[in-house]
Amino acid sequence: MRQCFTLMAAALLAVMLSACGRQSGEALAGERENPETATPKESSLTAGEEERIQEGNNSMKNDITFNFDSRTVMLNSGYEMPIYGIGTYSLTGKTCVESVTAALNSGVRLIDTAYMYHNEESVGEAVRNSGIPREEIFVITKLYPNQFSNPKAAIEEALKKLDIGYIDMMLLHHPGTGDVGAYLAMEQAVKEGKIRSLGLSNWYVKELEEFLPQVNITPALVQNEIHPYYQENDVIPYIHDLGIVVQGWYPLGGRGYTAELLGNQVITEIAEAHGKSSAQVILRWNLQKGVVVIPGSSNPDHIKENTQLFDFELTKEEMERIDGLDRNEKHDWY
Repeated sequence: MRQCFTLMAAALLAVMLSACGRQSGEALAGERENPETATPKESSLTAGEEERIQEGNNSMKNDITFNFDSRTVMLNSGYEMPIYGIGTYSLTGKTCVESVTAALNSGVRLIDTAYMYHNEESVGEAVRNSGIPREEIFVITKLYPNQFSNPKAAIEEALKKLDIGYIDMMLLHHPGTGDVGAYLAMEQAVKEGKIRSLGLSNWYVKELEEFLPQVNITPALVQNEIHPYYQENDVIPYIHDLGIVVQGWYPLGGRGYTAELLGNQVITEIAEAHGKSSAQVILRWNLQKGVVVIPGSSNPDHIKENTQLFDFELTKEEMERIDGLDRNEKHDWY
């Protein structure tokens, strides 16, 4: 009798363990869903990736390869972003409106602004008056550290000034006291549909290593100073390996250095070989390194010129020659 009871108990235990194993295996299978076989959503994300983003975690690996046909890149947030645009630093008032309008008329669909540029209202005016469907224009703005103490109010202020319905991407302008709290407030704005994608500006390897473990949504973009004299050849691959897109500000040198950079002999020789301007060669060099470009200008001819980057390609040798110009020379303090 005792032996029979023992056999029955063993059988029951085996059944229970088998059921637990099946449930555990099913759960793991769901967690390990193969992105290549999952049913795609309209955003081209898998069902599992979509769920992670809704839960506030888009830390999956993202293919950040530039599509030179569509001239866009897919962000880890599930949105496409143009790989070239216009920066609006130092553009204010009527000049800003006219410059952004000229850019939009030249086919530009990426506009970079910021609270500290004092031109969000002008950017919004140009977007609203363009006649271009809102969803075709990608607007980036930034919170400055003096706004980090009350980020919710700062986000609402940006939305009000831009007056374009929603913000395509919001960045923290550079590290500062309260930056993690400000980013978490931006995460909440994403959940509320006020912001679509998040990012950081002037974050490097050390700063990213400290910052990323403290937030829930992996940044879709990191925007840093990048030009032939300051190339960040150690930083760019690190950011790319995280599935984060890199964007470069001051692509043409900035702040009194543009003329020198455009006149560099290596760059002018390459430009002459392609029948292009030095500016176009530098911007194309960025694109081939996987860096989104946002050159700033108020000159309609220069704005148009800065869009003509897709009818030529730099050779490996030409890329290496420009790579050799690196001086590790920053032109701003960030």
